[in-house]
Amino acid sequence: MEDRKILLIIEDDPGLQKQLKWSFEDYQTVIAGHRQDAIIALRRFMPSVVTLDLGLPPDPTNASEGLQTLREILELAPLTKVIVVTGNDDRSNALEAVSLGAYDFYQKPIDLDVLKTIIQRAFHLDELEKENVRLQQKNKEPLNGIIASCKKMQNLSRTVEKIAPTQITTLLLGETGTGKELLAKAIHDLSDRSSKPFVAVNCAAIPESLLESELFGYEKGAFTGATKQTKGKIEYADGGTFFLDEIGDLPFSLQSKLLRFIQERKIERLGGRGEIPVDVRIICATHQNIQELIIRGSFREDLFYRVSEMVINIPPLREREGDAIVIATALLRKFSELHKKTIRGFSKEAALAIETFDWPGNIRQLENKIKRAVIMANEPLVSLEDLEITINDKPSSPFNLREVREESETAAIKRALTHCDNNISKTAQLLGVTRPTLYSLFEKYGIQI
Repeated sequence: MEDRKILLIIEDDPGLQKQLKWSFEDYQTVIAGHRQDAIIALRRFMPSVVTLDLGLPPDPTNASEGLQTLREILELAPLTKVIVVTGNDDRSNALEAVSLGAYDFYQKPIDLDVLKTIIQRAFHLDELEKENVRLQQKNKEPLNGIIASCKKMQNLSRTVEKIAPTQITTLLLGETGTGKELLAKAIHDLSDRSSKPFVAVNCAAIPESLLESELFGYEKGAFTGATKQTKGKIEYADGGTFFLDEIGDLPFSLQSKLLRFIQERKIERLGGRGEIPVDVRIICATHQNIQELIIRGSFREDLFYRVSEMVINIPPLREREGDAIVIATALLRKFSELHKKTIRGFSKEAALAIETFDWPGNIRQLENKIKRAVIMANEPLVSLEDLEITINDKPSSPFNLREVREESETAAIKRALTHCDNNISKTAQLLGVTRPTLYSLFEKYGIQI
């Protein structure tokens, strides 16, 4: 019985209710006579297909009640296939229903064979759409070198995949150690420039006196010690991707020259007189707040607008729920193989510490801790002492699915009770369950009213 497809029939005529229920016995049919019951049934049974009589009470001659029901159904479950049923002279409302998002419409008097065909087609389309989603999820692999198990990072990965084939100038924002260069490399690897150079320069790592020549190169004799013509890093990236890391540390005196290069895609070496065209994709990154730098007058606003055609905010590791232990496990395998150690995993205490630690240094700090732990470990499991981190007080999310479900259901019930001002009937309707079921859940989870 439970394996049958669920069909919700919204019809106020008792005789037609019985006829439809009997005619569609191959499905698990749920009957609703008015809008309130229909919404309750939708929440409770989550049917894939719904038949909706537009002439619902209180005024069967007016389709507004039926159209309002349609709007609520599609708001709550946008993918539901709603087949509206109308009177023979009510074609205009049927067309309005389709424009609102109804799957199809059918006019009375009902020909059951025709309606069956429409319903079968709706269920078939629903199955195809769900299978397509399953295949898409199955084929979604993290970007090369990037472990993205949490929703935030999976969405970020999809963004990277979308922008990679374009030439849009991209600004990566994130705390130190969040993997900005790794993401820049992923954009390059997924682009049509992947066979060309990926050249990275860290503005914070090069003294200001050397940075200009490092970026733009110099001609022989441009300054003392310039004994030969030397290309800059931008020129070496020709045809590929130029990654300017920590652009917030770029000296103000160089910002106008970089702006001109971004606008014209031409450089001029130190001591040179001719302009050299350079074809590069530009990606920048910083851990600083650029807007604050602009307010302080240490960063050009026009340069910011040039480098931020696309901005990607990389979340810190502490906000990537579940990622820390997944990344740690991957790093453990990597360093165990590198150092020829036979380590199977983490002790319970070590795994809990990895999950709950705030990781102020993000992935870079995690990588250092795992590398040290692998070297120091004497047992098949990495211990808390090997990691040299402490367990925080914040609770870890449970792995057991029953515990996860109980936590979610308890939270949902308490939210619904608050929303309904502790009214049991309204709470049950909002949750899509019966009053006896709700009382059972109160008892199961120890919820006091």
